[in-house]
Amino acid sequence: IPGTRHLCGGSLITARWVLTAAHCFDPIRKISMVYLVIGATQLTKPGSGAQLRRIKKLVRHEHYNPNDKSNDIALLELSKPVECNPYIQVACVADPSLILSELQNCWVAGWATGGSFLYLLTAQNSSDVLQEAKVQLIDVQLCNSSRWYAGKIHTHNLCAGYPEGKIDTCQGDSGGPLMCQEKDSDYFWIVGVTSWGRGCARAKRPGVYTSTQYFYDWIGVHIGLQT
Repeated sequence: IPGTRHLCGGSLITARWVLTAAHCFDPIRKISMVYLVIGATQLTKPGSGAQLRRIKKLVRHEHYNPNDKSNDIALLELSKPVECNPYIQVACVADPSLILSELQNCWVAGWATGGSFLYLLTAQNSSDVLQEAKVQLIDVQLCNSSRWYAGKIHTHNLCAGYPEGKIDTCQGDSGGPLMCQEKDSDYFWIVGVTSWGRGCARAKRPGVYTSTQYFYDWIGVHIGLQT
């Protein structure tokens, strides 16, 4: 779209709702100026299978704190439902009964290319083509230890990447999914929403994600699946 720039990623979880990070909208004053491009793998050439939507309603978690990025989760109600096709499918959100340690092959996706130190993951140097990377879930206690994030990880966070760094979410990936594969199947679950990190792919500074399991009920209530 001429005159626009990439803001954040997100995941389509019903035909009408997108899951993303609350901090993506910190700098946004008018959500009417935000477009959602769904089903594209290249920003400059979305392709015939992509669909464009506006935001009907923004729901940021009521306890989201922009200072420490706690409760960094948001939902976007679309201006009209998306029509699923070979390029667009609804993703499955991990429910609390899922045992994360039993999942295998975790992946992240986004439009980032890497770059300089940024406390928050924002779209300063985004890629034109959708990127993906395989990552490992990292024990939260280890991630929160003194030589890692030293107490800055919340109970509703997940950490993923590699202890030695090298592969990680980065600028432009915010709001996008952390997906893990169910063992011995082709089924993937969204277990996290990309939230923040220290730099990109640095040792002992993995990406930090908002757990979808922790906020499963909150998601369900706001999209009308629970009362």
